[in-house]
Amino acid sequence: MDDELEGLRAHFPVSFGKTSKVSASTEAIHSATRRTDVATDAGVSSDFTTKKPDSSKSESGFPSLSSSSETWLRSVRGPKRNPNSSSLAPSDDDIAMGPPPSKPTQEEDEEDDGVMMGPPPPPKGLGNSNDSDDDEDMIGPPPPPRAAIDSDEDSDDDDANDNEENRYQIPLSNEIQLKGHIKIVSSLAVDNAGARVLSGSYDYTVRMYDFQGMNSRLQSFRQIEPSEGHQVRSLSWSPTSGHFLCVTGSAQAKIFDRDGLTLGEFMKGDMYIRDLKNTKGHICGLTCGEWHPRTKETVLTSSEDGSLRIWDVNNFLSQTQVIKPKLARPGRVPVTTCAWDREGKRIAGGVGDGSIQIWSLKPGWGSRPDIYVGKAHTDDITSVKFSSDGRILLSRSFDGSLKVWDLRQMKEALKVFEGLPNYYPQTNVSFSPDEQIILTGTSVEKDSTTGGLLCFYDRTKLEIVQKVGISPTSSVVQCAWHPRLNQIFATSGDKSQGGTHILYDPTQSERGACVCVARAPRKKSVDDYQPEPVIHNPHALPLFRDAPSRKRQREKALKDPIKAHKPEIPMTGPGHGGRVGTTGSSLLTQYLLKQGGMIKETWMEEDPREAILKYAEVAVKDPKFIAPAYSQTQPETIFAKSDDEEEEGDTKK
Repeated sequence: MDDELEGLRAHFPVSFGKTSKVSASTEAIHSATRRTDVATDAGVSSDFTTKKPDSSKSESGFPSLSSSSETWLRSVRGPKRNPNSSSLAPSDDDIAMGPPPSKPTQEEDEEDDGVMMGPPPPPKGLGNSNDSDDDEDMIGPPPPPRAAIDSDEDSDDDDANDNEENRYQIPLSNEIQLKGHIKIVSSLAVDNAGARVLSGSYDYTVRMYDFQGMNSRLQSFRQIEPSEGHQVRSLSWSPTSGHFLCVTGSAQAKIFDRDGLTLGEFMKGDMYIRDLKNTKGHICGLTCGEWHPRTKETVLTSSEDGSLRIWDVNNFLSQTQVIKPKLARPGRVPVTTCAWDREGKRIAGGVGDGSIQIWSLKPGWGSRPDIYVGKAHTDDITSVKFSSDGRILLSRSFDGSLKVWDLRQMKEALKVFEGLPNYYPQTNVSFSPDEQIILTGTSVEKDSTTGGLLCFYDRTKLEIVQKVGISPTSSVVQCAWHPRLNQIFATSGDKSQGGTHILYDPTQSERGACVCVARAPRKKSVDDYQPEPVIHNPHALPLFRDAPSRKRQREKALKDPIKAHKPEIPMTGPGHGGRVGTTGSSLLTQYLLKQGGMIKETWMEEDPREAILKYAEVAVKDPKFIAPAYSQTQPETIFAKSDDEEEEGDTKK
């Protein structure tokens, strides 16, 4: 029988009877994540929800503030189309340059009785209406089409705009969001290869995302809580991407491996030592931290105790260097942010008094800064960033400004960009991969309808390039433009939600979001069914159950007012539960008797000795209890003299 089945099966292909899976095309997948951009003169594009490519506005009605033109959008999203058309859809009225190759019809030959001089006339509809009615002979070359005339007038402007905007190549066509946090995402870190993303939040957790193992559901593969009850303030990968540094609101930073396992925790200093150089670690909450860009054993941290410290990850018991910033007045001013330069030879710190201080790591260097800029900002500095060539320094502050500094001349800023609200101490500033664009996020103001924006600035021209809306209700805190993926990361959120937005372009970006979006989640099969396990606990049976504790029974009985015979508290106010209440702190009858003098409480005013002696005559005449026992030994009762008489006798002596 088996041989016959094998023989029959040999006549059919292996895939016979199996249903082929219909996989969605890549274009359909990316169209679901496409952002809705409307080309206007001033503004922003985006929302939390999924965008429809055909809609001119987002579902939430959030205005588009993109400065890019329709020509730039067409160049990004597809082949160039007719620039005179109002929509982005392909048009049939494409412009033909030069004389049209069409042949004149027979009707035109019959109308023109004279001899035709020069090239053939253009077809009807392309020339002026007055020329078509003329019966005279046409002399000279035919006039160009009207559409070509209009396009020639604007060709210079269009080419200039295309060259100006296309040279930035900002990937903004598509967007996805990594969710999971229940509060604003305050820190972000992407490894050098662009495979894993770390996001830290005010909900005290760090979520780890892996693009290679993540599907379209965009769920994190691990969630850790570095320090219980402390906000996550900074995350930084090592140069080899094998470990990462986690800085929280506590005084101790932690080192984790690539899979989220704790490797060590730095030492906490003695808070009773006044000189911070003599402590083995920070004594107050940390504010920022960054791994050395070249050395995998060195990290930098800043704290609210007013110091920066350089650590060796092989020794968690003490730091290797303590840096105390220069202060105008003696005291402790928190260091709000810190950063390495690209080569790891300089350190920049933002101090709470608004100053920017830079130290060069050279032999014999100390806490005295090489560059000191006092009052660089009018409020706390939230981020500083070096350029790779070591010439430009960026700073972001609570005062709502972004400043560009020339490290060769730090007396004044090269450019100050105002109108950038900032309400979070982790709001950063970053560069594009080619460092021609500066990007930063903005916070949502109380009465504003703009929302959280991601602003792009030209480093060379020092002017704004574009503003992109990330969320209408959430602030943008951290941002990063990954060089290998060519994707922009922006964290946002508020008091109730938080997420990481990833902006990308399928035609320009590589891997990262493009990989996980196209990977559908695995469907559940019959083999995945697992019944709920039934747990049998033998000690839960009455036979094996331990006798209840007498101590717990007594504690329970004491809490019961009936069993404990707890006296009832006197009633105040109206009565309830069958008890008579009081009106004006007493019953009506008690009030009337007190006012009439029938109830008098005189025991508080009487002398206890006199109150007892008033019954002495009755006790002598009719003894009942104690007197008969002393009738033979003490026939006459002797009482002690009053206290007043004894005091008078003592004074006489």
